[in-house]
Amino acid sequence: MKVLISDKLEKQAVDILQAKGLQVDINTELTPEQLKEKIKGYDALIVRSKTKATKEIIDASDNLKVIGRAGVGVDNIDIPAATAKGIVVMNAPSGNTISAAEHAFALMFALSRNIPQAHSTLKGKKWDKKKFSGVEVYGKTVGVIGLGRVGSHMANMAKGVGMKVIGNDPLITKEKAQSIGVELVSLDELFAAADFISLHVPRTPETKNLIGEDALNKMKKNVRIINCARGGVVDETALYNALKAGKIAGAALDVFAQEPLVDSPLLELDNVVVTPHLGASTQEAQIKVAVDIANSIALALKEGKFENALNLSGIKR
Repeated sequence: MKVLISDKLEKQAVDILQAKGLQVDINTELTPEQLKEKIKGYDALIVRSKTKATKEIIDASDNLKVIGRAGVGVDNIDIPAATAKGIVVMNAPSGNTISAAEHAFALMFALSRNIPQAHSTLKGKKWDKKKFSGVEVYGKTVGVIGLGRVGSHMANMAKGVGMKVIGNDPLITKEKAQSIGVELVSLDELFAAADFISLHVPRTPETKNLIGEDALNKMKKNVRIINCARGGVVDETALYNALKAGKIAGAALDVFAQEPLVDSPLLELDNVVVTPHLGASTQEAQIKVAVDIANSIALALKEGKFENALNLSGIKR
């Protein structure tokens, strides 16, 4: 059986696939047209975020059984097209949990203490101490929207620095929330009470522009918003307007509706901290997700078992 890896993948993952007797071909420079031709004959395709597994590429495959995403988000894979062709799509949801939560936590501190702005000013040989007075997080309330793996870890870290944690997640019970030390509240209650809001939800039709004009109007004037989840969950135009008007205190964003982001009015604001989608960009996370998807691909091809499959229920087998 043959596996095509079209994005950079750690050697540990390649070793796992080869140890299972799979033929592994690595080609990370394929254009969409080249991939469309190359995909023929392969049983599995492994991607990260660079490769776009479009309907055209999926339809061009003649033996593909599995598409594996070394990471969580699968925006770059046409899942309906894969499902229609009987191809299982899998991801690696747990490998970047710690890294993503830590990045959100780091952004919360960077935002509360104006660290990037102060750093840039001092690098410019200006000592402007008074300008960058910040706020403590201790004793403040953080509202965590989405209490899955990443959100739960974020909540645990917040409790560790003396914050009160409230949360919203329609998929968990109050008892489950209480077991991780989080008070479960409605979104409106969270918006009204939180000093910091950290988002940890996927981008779905239900979460698109979850933080929009209406939500922003319900928040405290001193609230600071952190989004390390998915672009499009925050309405960036509404956020810009609220920040510009002083309706909220600040925002820290790692993800955006359109990426790569090179031009946005948000970049002009002093009370905005931005990073280029670095939530999973640690050495540890990259290895973990690569190893996880390699193990899942090997298990699927060799034993017909599908871990972390996203569309298995829709495939007729």
